[in-house]
Amino acid sequence: MTPAGLLALLPLICLGAAAVLVMLLVAVRRTYTGAAVLTLVGLGAAFLTLPFTAGANPHRLFLLMLNGYTAFYAGLLVLAAAASVLMSFSYMSNYLQNREEFFILLLLATLGATVLAASDHFATFFLGFELLSVSLYSLIAYPYMTQGHIEAAIKYLVPASVSSAFLLFGMALIYAWSGQMEISRIGFQLRSIQSHAGHQWMIAGLSMIVVAIGFKLALAPFHLWAPDVYQGAPAPVTAFIATVSKGAVVALLLRLFTPADIQTGATLFYVFSLMAAVSMIAGNLLALLQNNVKRILAYSSIAHLGYILVAFLAGGARAIDAVTFYLVTYFIATLGSFGVISALSSPGREMEDLADYRGFSRRNPWLTGVFTVMVLSLAGLPLTAGFIGKFYLALAGVGAALWTLVIILVLTSTIGLYYYLRILVALFVAAPEGLRPEPPFSYSNTFLLALLTFLLFWLGVMPTPIIALIRTMVR
Repeated sequence: MTPAGLLALLPLICLGAAAVLVMLLVAVRRTYTGAAVLTLVGLGAAFLTLPFTAGANPHRLFLLMLNGYTAFYAGLLVLAAAASVLMSFSYMSNYLQNREEFFILLLLATLGATVLAASDHFATFFLGFELLSVSLYSLIAYPYMTQGHIEAAIKYLVPASVSSAFLLFGMALIYAWSGQMEISRIGFQLRSIQSHAGHQWMIAGLSMIVVAIGFKLALAPFHLWAPDVYQGAPAPVTAFIATVSKGAVVALLLRLFTPADIQTGATLFYVFSLMAAVSMIAGNLLALLQNNVKRILAYSSIAHLGYILVAFLAGGARAIDAVTFYLVTYFIATLGSFGVISALSSPGREMEDLADYRGFSRRNPWLTGVFTVMVLSLAGLPLTAGFIGKFYLALAGVGAALWTLVIILVLTSTIGLYYYLRILVALFVAAPEGLRPEPPFSYSNTFLLALLTFLLFWLGVMPTPIIALIRTMVR
């Protein structure tokens, strides 16, 4: 341990210390506002210390790789977690049970996601994976007085436990074959997998790890949990699952498989290609059948992760740029969409059916406008960040001659326009009788949604700064 290494660890230290401090605060005096503010301070401290992690020299400490790549993804995860805290503040304000522990779990889940994104060893991979998963079980079931939340937590718990077993068995098989547990070294060993005798052990181990990753990303055919969990979880927690949880696994996926250049390994290439194609097709087609907004966004996220796999399969620096930039745009649009839902919901009543949004444009033009631009970005229409993101994905796929996947991406994106338009139509049609009362004004939600809307248009019109930052840090 050196002073520079200690400084590089500061973001993780800040997250862990913030969770402990909120816990001590709750033990001394229950103050909901104080717990939320201290959580934001901890997340802010973690974000402000990221330049130490992104120093000129990478650090490998405690089986973690601390460099610019880690710093960028950790910053993305921390900012998304802060957005979830802002959503939760107004959402949980009328919850009659203990509320402060919610923020402890949110900090622990963020810490697990950050460890997962920084991991360079199977031990930290599994530690981050489990810390994130266990925290999410509790967050999903937190409003335990409502039956739907408990059901959603169980539906997440059972497949997650099975995926953890797959992950451990896969790690054991890879270790038996290679004698390595360092992710970076395993990635480079995969380049020559076809020339090794007995490489079936590695293929079997990787297949099991891919199952675990496929579950966490809700990629088809491991996506069945996602719609029920998205619907049953509290809206801010759903936003966290859709962004922070998946972003951490994408970061790990790139770290493990990019050095392998999986185009040279036919088995892995076809496995990921099949998962990408089925995710894009199933996610968009099944979304057409839904009347619940959270379920629509769940199937939409399945499709979006399929889009990301197209660029991931392209390989090389262009793929890293495309995947990372699209992930940024996906985070903004998804957080904005669930931010609107959170602003209109409470633990006792989620505003999630399409019928709830009928005529909403006349009742609340501000939230209607925000929801509209977020949905248009998810659809990938011009002048939004989502359009630039999909353009980069398609460009990476074309550059690698992945014509079949690119065609599926374009066609399924066109299909997706229909269910996104269903949300917009519901917002602007005539209002029915017996409307729900408007939620009270919330400064935290208003600030968050205004910031996300600004970022959405800024990246849609001027994406160059963030692309330059990605090329500098992530590559």
